[in-house]
Amino acid sequence: MKKYCLLLITIIFVTFSATGQGAAPSATKTKDVVLQQDSMPSLLYQYYFGSLDSLNRSQYPLRYIAPNPYYYRLFTPLAFYHAPVDQINEMTWEFQPFETTADTRPEKMLPFNENAFTAVDRTNKQVNKVLLNTYINHPELIVTTEDEIRSRQAFREDIGVEPSPKTSVLSLFKPDPIGVEVGEAEVVIHKPNFWITGGNGSLQLTQNYISDNWHKGGDSNKSMLGYLQLFANYNDKEKVQFENMFEAKVGFITNDADTMHSYKMNSDLLRLYSKLGIQAAYNWYYTISGEFNTQFFRNYKTNSNEVQSAFMAPANLILSIGMDYKKKTKDMNLSVFVSPLAYNLRYVGLDKVDETKFGLDEGKSTLQDFGSKIQTTLSWKIIPSVVLDSRLYCFTNYDKVEAEWENTVNFVLNRYLSTKLFVHARFDDGAKRVDDHSYFQLQELLSFGINYKW
Repeated sequence: MKKYCLLLITIIFVTFSATGQGAAPSATKTKDVVLQQDSMPSLLYQYYFGSLDSLNRSQYPLRYIAPNPYYYRLFTPLAFYHAPVDQINEMTWEFQPFETTADTRPEKMLPFNENAFTAVDRTNKQVNKVLLNTYINHPELIVTTEDEIRSRQAFREDIGVEPSPKTSVLSLFKPDPIGVEVGEAEVVIHKPNFWITGGNGSLQLTQNYISDNWHKGGDSNKSMLGYLQLFANYNDKEKVQFENMFEAKVGFITNDADTMHSYKMNSDLLRLYSKLGIQAAYNWYYTISGEFNTQFFRNYKTNSNEVQSAFMAPANLILSIGMDYKKKTKDMNLSVFVSPLAYNLRYVGLDKVDETKFGLDEGKSTLQDFGSKIQTTLSWKIIPSVVLDSRLYCFTNYDKVEAEWENTVNFVLNRYLSTKLFVHARFDDGAKRVDDHSYFQLQELLSFGINYKW
């Protein structure tokens, strides 16, 4: 603010000095002379003030306003002009030693005769001095250059300057004439829409047939995998982002080795996810998130009626608060959510399901944990025909760790056909170990089918 005040005081001083050096011509003549001698005032005037030319129309009482563009370079956005530098470099006079004589008239003491210049020339020289001083002491105020200004298109460069006739002061106080009825106009107002909705779905099929007398043996099987994802995201382009996602995945497989069930579930997921963020810095957001996940159907053990999992058995509710780092480019969308405070509620609502497999104590139906959480999501278009979707989730209560890493590589053949490779790795040292297996678990599925995105 101090810099702009200093510049304004300098402008007022120069304006007063230039006005006192000679009689200024009338407003009409001044405007004509300047616009004819230099195209820069005309260009800048039309660019910044051309829209005000409607005041000069005959039906408006203020049509006699005649702007004086002598100091246009000081009142338009500050630019770097060639004239100040050219003026300081030119040598048009010779130095004369000062001698104390009786004749001390100003023209004897000055290196030039001020009467040899017009008002425009004197003003330009004073303005050049102010601009040169600004270039040296405050270069950060410069926002453009003279070459860039001349490359712009004027607002109304095809309209010439017409002198305004004199008018009576009383005419300025006359009431405006009553307008003529021109009818009604239909006005359509489009409100900004900050919501973005969409989704994608796929249906993948695999089939394998082996005859009973196949020399190497084996079992025939068929599998189907259906996937649906819907999202509704809010972004006000300023501070607030609100993301919502619904995800459903169901997969069936037939296996002749299982004589008690005609099909089994090889993939089953129902997930709801919401995240509200308020911008803290450039890519960082204060964030609150909530996630609920379970499955749709019951899943049985091979050749047994033992229920391994079912709807709401288990079901997980995760609430967390923390910071979210977001980075979005043309081919990549990255989110890294770090939560130092997270709450995890696990519920097993079916007595036939062994709750100890999911980390619960025997006979209990709920488990509550407080701890920390990190979740990373990545959508990366490696090439136009190969897209990677990845999700990394890790929760710990500082006594046990539960981590999941889901990766889906989508090989797009065309708009409707694709091949998908799904790899799901999991680690949970809070659940009961199965026989001699480790806490590390792995699921992989390669399929081909229909894919659609909207």
